[in-house]
Amino acid sequence: MESGVRKEDKPPSSSVNLQQQQQLPSSVKPGPLKKIIMVASIAAGVQFGWALQLSLLTPYVQLLGIPHTWAAFIWLCGPISGMLVQPVVGYHSDRCTSRFGRRRPFIAAGAAFVTIAVFLIGYAADIGHLSGDSLTKTAKPRAIAVFVVGFWILDVANNMLQGPCRAFLADLSGTNQKKTRTSNAFFSFFMAVGNVLGYAAGSYTHLYKLFPFSRTKACDVYCANLKSCFFISIALLLTLTILALSYVREKPWSPEGSPGEGGDEEEEEEAIGEAKESAPMPFFGEIFAALKNLQRPMWILLLVTCLNWVAWFPFLLFDTDWMGREVYGGDSSGNADQLKMYDRGVRAGALGLMLNSVVLGVTSLGVEALARGVGGVKRLWGIVNFVLAICLAMTILITKLAQSNRRYTTVNGGTHLLTPPPGIKAGALALFAVMGIPQAITYSIPFALASIFSNTSGAGQGLSLGVLNLSIVIPQMLVSVASGPWDALFGGGNPPAFVVGAVAAAVSGILAFTMLPSPPPDIPSNKMAVTAAFH
Repeated sequence: MESGVRKEDKPPSSSVNLQQQQQLPSSVKPGPLKKIIMVASIAAGVQFGWALQLSLLTPYVQLLGIPHTWAAFIWLCGPISGMLVQPVVGYHSDRCTSRFGRRRPFIAAGAAFVTIAVFLIGYAADIGHLSGDSLTKTAKPRAIAVFVVGFWILDVANNMLQGPCRAFLADLSGTNQKKTRTSNAFFSFFMAVGNVLGYAAGSYTHLYKLFPFSRTKACDVYCANLKSCFFISIALLLTLTILALSYVREKPWSPEGSPGEGGDEEEEEEAIGEAKESAPMPFFGEIFAALKNLQRPMWILLLVTCLNWVAWFPFLLFDTDWMGREVYGGDSSGNADQLKMYDRGVRAGALGLMLNSVVLGVTSLGVEALARGVGGVKRLWGIVNFVLAICLAMTILITKLAQSNRRYTTVNGGTHLLTPPPGIKAGALALFAVMGIPQAITYSIPFALASIFSNTSGAGQGLSLGVLNLSIVIPQMLVSVASGPWDALFGGGNPPAFVVGAVAAAVSGILAFTMLPSPPPDIPSNKMAVTAAFH
């Protein structure tokens, strides 16, 4: 089988344009499903850690004495690192000529950095105390410094893992579009598994008893429980990563073909030299040029994805706060009675997130069947975007019903707030669960389409998925910065941001139906027949 472009057919290096530079090999021969599942399972380890971040780290931040204003800046690390790290890692993983393969070195490095970061976060209070932090003072500056460093490393490492994992799945799927969609659906499924395990571990308050050494003078029960959760997170991630990378191997890649797969060593060295001469453009120049030369399908995909995440982020950021504040009528800065009710609402929101993750996992396994049932993936994405819009609009109805049915009781002459009626609680939890359906599609279909469109355009999988990630993290930064002032403009509370999300979801659904092109038929093209990049 021929590999790449024949030597006599190559244009002069001076005339090589960006798209030709990015015509990186993508295997046509798809890998076995069991290999795809093994690589996709890494998502469970990654998402376990994300779930712990969402459920445990905010209270931990308060424990270390970080002011709320500064805490918001710390959480911006996620979108910033996603905006920079994933395209960088994707770009270099497309061009990696390591003897271990293109993607595996980056996945292994990401897992190693996650391990380092988790130890820094878990032992921040202990390291701060050993460095001179006082146990009697609220603010612990040295512990805060260690935590911030660990937190940023963790977000960078998670982004190092996710991009190459999805690109590896695209490599294993080749030009078989059904396998591309299936591999991303399995990735979404294992994300749900990681969520369920992470939320379950975070909600169990006696987990630290498995690791008695975790509780110290500087680290109380809550801190020790966080440490214990992260120990389990490290064990799960490293186990899945080692198993996947040991079982699923890649052959070394080169710009003109793999060694032993056509061409001798002299031709191989010449090909690498010519590729270096033909691509002198620095990384950020490549990114801007890649954006400039994107074909229409990818531009539409980026637009639909961007609007989709404008819809998602308000709810993802404020879902439990909405339960505590609007549904249960509590207040995180109110009196003892309001604070108690707020905490009960947040715990109910955590149960909602668990239900959401279960539905997300089940739906992920049925994405392919759902797509066939509605007539294609773009129709499926359009439909679930309308489902998302309806769900976000329903938050307004549930909020109004909760406010109009607010119940109080009088005890010893004092008025106390009661939990909302069972019907309202059930409606709110059902909303969390139903939103798992569009979330499963959001976590799989856009990435599958990006892989398919990059196959047909000749772009590298890593860079294409990194560019797609820009349409996710930019809306996240926008929503993080603008949602607070926007909500305050309408008197505070979360519903105004949810209304914007509902409108964005509806527009995203309309564009998916009307403008997003259907992927090409599930028939590999002879022109893209290249040597398998794995064995």
